[in-house]
This record gives sequence, structure tokens and C-alpha cells, in this order.
Amino acid sequence: MLRSEQYETKAAAQNGIVSVQTNGPSTTVKDAPDNRAMTQPYATEQALRTDIDALSGPVIVDFGTNWCGHCNAAQPLVDAALSGQAVRHIKVEDGSGRALGRSFDVKLWPTLVFMRDGQEVGRVVRPQSREAVAQEFARLS
Repeated sequence: MLRSEQYETKAAAQNGIVSVQTNGPSTTVKDAPDNRAMTQPYATEQALRTDIDALSGPVIVDFGTNWCGHCNAAQPLVDAALSGQAVRHIKVEDGSGRALGRSFDVKLWPTLVFMRDGQEVGRVVRPQSREAVAQEFARLS
């Protein structure tokens, strides 16, 4: 779950999705044991970098946009590679003025950043195969 001193959080689990309610708009964090939530759209609400870094365990931060052709083409590959895996998958809409993507030095979409306990262990930019995503996911173990 995302944590920040400046936010009051309330979490509710539903179909593998944890929705975090803040003082402002809600942020969706996918905590997907069965990965039914993997095909959700990119969330327009932005988490803070410190919140992402504070997450424990394996996390994939997926930067892109809902209208991006490369993102839409890669989504089935990502879904297939992560099918059945217990991993938190956070889909974040990126673009001009989006601080989170800049803090991860995202330049192309989609960019998947693989993290364990707040540390980046790998990334895939514009994945072309399920195997490319699965290979980076294996580094989380």
C-alpha cells in the first residue's frame, strides 16, 4: 500500500485491486495475486516517488498511456508474462508534467520498471515478447 505522511489512506481490496483513498483523488495500486486486474487502464492519479520507493516486495511500475499504440500492443505480452504471479502491478499514466515518470527517467512508452523493496532491479522498454518481460520478472525472485 502507498504511504505518505501528508495523506490519509484507506484501503479496500476488491478483485485483486487495492484502491488507496487520499485527501485528493484516489490512486489505484494493483496487488494482483490472480492478475485479473492486469488489463486495467493506466491510472491518471500520480503517486509520489517516495511512496513507490516505500513499497515492500516485488513491484512493477508500468508507465504509458491508454491511447499509446505501443502500450496497447505490449499489454497482452505483459499480461501473459505475469499471469499467475503474485506481484503488485502499478500502471501509471505518463506524459508532460508527470513527475513520477521523470523521476524514473522514462523516455518511451511503455516502460516497465521492476522493483524489489523500493530498489529498481530491471526495466523493459517497449517489450516485444512475453519472454523479455518474464526474464526481467525472474530477477525479482
